[in-house]
Amino acid sequence: MNTPVFSKRTATLDMARYEVASLLWLGEHAPGFVAVPCDPHTGEAVTVLPTAPTVATVQATPVRPTPAAAFAAGEALAALHQNPAPAFGAPPSYGGKPYAGETYIGRLAQPCEPTDHWAEFYTAQRVLHPARLARDAGTLLPEEFALLEEACAALLDCAEPWAHRDPVLVHGDLWTGNLLFTTTGPLLIDPAAHGGHPEVDIAMLALFGVPYWEEIVAGYSRVAGDCSAALERLCIHQLHPLAVHTLTHGRSYASSLVQAARATLAYVQ
Repeated sequence: MNTPVFSKRTATLDMARYEVASLLWLGEHAPGFVAVPCDPHTGEAVTVLPTAPTVATVQATPVRPTPAAAFAAGEALAALHQNPAPAFGAPPSYGGKPYAGETYIGRLAQPCEPTDHWAEFYTAQRVLHPARLARDAGTLLPEEFALLEEACAALLDCAEPWAHRDPVLVHGDLWTGNLLFTTTGPLLIDPAAHGGHPEVDIAMLALFGVPYWEEIVAGYSRVAGDCSAALERLCIHQLHPLAVHTLTHGRSYASSLVQAARATLAYVQ
């Protein structure tokens, strides 16, 4: 039996079930790049959703990242993003049907309601949902929320092709801690998987910092083509994690959220 090198216990059963469904969904389309869920007691691969709030994986030994490994991670992420999703906001598909439980980012519940258009999904379900909660909690000022609403309105009016692309499978919570480097290669853990815009994963890696960022971008570009234009609009896709962090971590993130909203307006208008 292999020993899990990454194992965790979630706060609730719903969180564990969503995370396992996300891992299985992504892993089906990106084998070897997504940490495979396993039973924490037996080490056997999971074939059903858990009945206890525990998520575990069986993988190789963690190692320090290298430029070559970062390049490979970029390639693998771009390959994952080649897989179409049924809709923006589509939840993981598990056992031949969509996952029907609560969906989360970290411990925060967030909606996953399938939507045809990216901007409609992103502004309502990913940006304004946590921002409204942050405003009500006092970590986002009313005038700051109004600026965010203005930025979201501009995204809804945007006619550029990048804003009208088809949905793909995305990790959904890809900060640097959820990209592991191991002896078998880079691995994704802790997803908040859904149908989305591929730039959200790139934007989150950039926002919170990741080793060998330039190599990751180079690997991604080798598979997906030149992504220099996408790098110019990272601020748009960073609105979501910054809104979430303004709610969960307080006003220390509000200024960054406001800055991203202003940058979004400048880019779109």
